[in-house]
Amino acid sequence: MNSTAQNYPMASLYVGDLHPDVTEAMLFEKFSTAGPVLSIRVCRDMITRRSLGYAYVNFQQSADAERALDTMNFDVVKGRPIRIMWSQRDPSMRRSGVGNIFIKSLDKSIDNKAMYDTFSAFGNIMSCRVANDENGVSKGYGFVHFETEKAATDAIEKVNGMLLNDKKVFVGKFVPRKEREKELGEKAKHFTNVYIKNFGEELDDTKLLELFEPFGTIASHTCASGDDGKSKGFGFVSFEDPEAAEACVNDLNGKEINGKTIYVGRAQKKAERQHELKRKFEQIKLERMNRYQGVNLYVKNLDDGLDDERLRREFSQFGTITSARVMMEDGRSRGFGFVCFSSPEEATKAVTEMNGRIVASKPLYVALAQRKEDRKAHLASQYMQRMTSMRMPGVNPMFQAGGGGYFVPTMPQAAQQLNHSFQACRVKCRLQCLRLADRAPVKGRDATRH
Repeated sequence: MNSTAQNYPMASLYVGDLHPDVTEAMLFEKFSTAGPVLSIRVCRDMITRRSLGYAYVNFQQSADAERALDTMNFDVVKGRPIRIMWSQRDPSMRRSGVGNIFIKSLDKSIDNKAMYDTFSAFGNIMSCRVANDENGVSKGYGFVHFETEKAATDAIEKVNGMLLNDKKVFVGKFVPRKEREKELGEKAKHFTNVYIKNFGEELDDTKLLELFEPFGTIASHTCASGDDGKSKGFGFVSFEDPEAAEACVNDLNGKEINGKTIYVGRAQKKAERQHELKRKFEQIKLERMNRYQGVNLYVKNLDDGLDDERLRREFSQFGTITSARVMMEDGRSRGFGFVCFSSPEEATKAVTEMNGRIVASKPLYVALAQRKEDRKAHLASQYMQRMTSMRMPGVNPMFQAGGGGYFVPTMPQAAQQLNHSFQACRVKCRLQCLRLADRAPVKGRDATRH
C-alpha cells in the first residue's frame, strides 16, 4: 500500500477533448488494458452535472500510465480523438511559462496529433493543444508545454520560420497575458500610426495629406474607399516621429470638419481594440451593479395579468420607486420582474412585507437581485449541501464520495488468497452434491429444491 501511495502522484493522467457522453465506465474499459487503474473521474458541472470534456485517470504504477500515454494518445473515443498528458496539479507550474511555447500561422489541417508529432522530437511534452472555435475548426494557433526549458528553446530555434503544410509558422516563447498587456501599454506611449474616422466622403488621399502634414513628416497615408471609388469615411496616417503623431491626436481629435466631428486616435490591432472594449464594458457593468446594490429587488411568480404599472403600485407603499419592470417575451409576461427603490432601507422593508404575499391569486417571491455569478455560486453551494446530506454509509464503493469518480478498490494479497480458497471450497461442495444426487436421484419439486 505504501508503494502505491508513492507512485500515485506520478501515475495521474489528464484526458481532454472528451465527448460529453463519455463516462467513467468507458474510460475504465479503455485504460485498464494498460494496467491496473486506481481511480477515474470525469469532471462535471456542479449544477447540471454535464461533462466538462476532461477527466483524470490514476494508475497504480507510473509505468502503466506511461504506457497508456504512449499508446492511446489521440485514440478516437465516441468519434473524438482524446488528448492525454501528465496531470500537473500545481497551478504555479502551469502558469509560470517555463518550457511553454506559442505557435501561430498554423494551417487549418494541423490538429493536436500533427503538432504533437512535430514537436515531440525536441523533448518530453507535458501538454500540446491547437486552439479551436466552437465548431471544432482550428483558429490557426496553439501551445506546446515542454518538460524542460532547453527543449522549448531547441523547438523555437529549429521550427520558427519553417513550412508546415506549405505555411510559414511562427514559434516563440509563450508570454502570459499580463506581460502582453504591459507591453501593449508601453507601445501605446510611443505610436506613429494614427486612425481617423467619421469624416464621411469629404476627404480623399490628397485632402487627408494636407490636413495632417503640418504636424510632421508623413511616412504613408491612405483613405479607405469602396469599389465605386467613394470614401468609406476612415483612413490611416503614419508619421515618422511619435511626437508628431501624439500632437496630431491631441489637436484634431473631436475637431469639426465640414460639419462633422472626426475621431483621431492611435491605430490599434483588432485584439487590442477588443480588449479595450471588454475592459470598458466590465467597468460600466461594475458601476451599474454598485449603483443598484441593495436597492434592486427580484420578484418572481407573477400573475400573467400583472404589468409594470400594477407592479409599481403594489410596491409603492414601501418607498420611492425609481423603476419597476415586468420582463416580457413576445408580448407575454415571463413571470418575473424587477423593482428598484431609492434606498436600501426601503428595499429591505419591501422584501420583508411582500415576500409570500398573494397578488392576483399568486404568492410572490421577493428577494434582493443578485449577479449571475453570485446566483450560480449560491446554487452550487446548495446543491453540494443537498448531495452531502443524501450520502449514506451504504453507498456503492465503486463511486467516490468526493466527486462521483469511478473507484476501483485494490485487494491485498492475503485477501486474494482467502478469496481463492473460498471459491475452491464452493467448487468442492458442488461436486460432492452432484455425486450424492447421482446416487439417490429425486423427482418432481424435490429435484428442483435439491
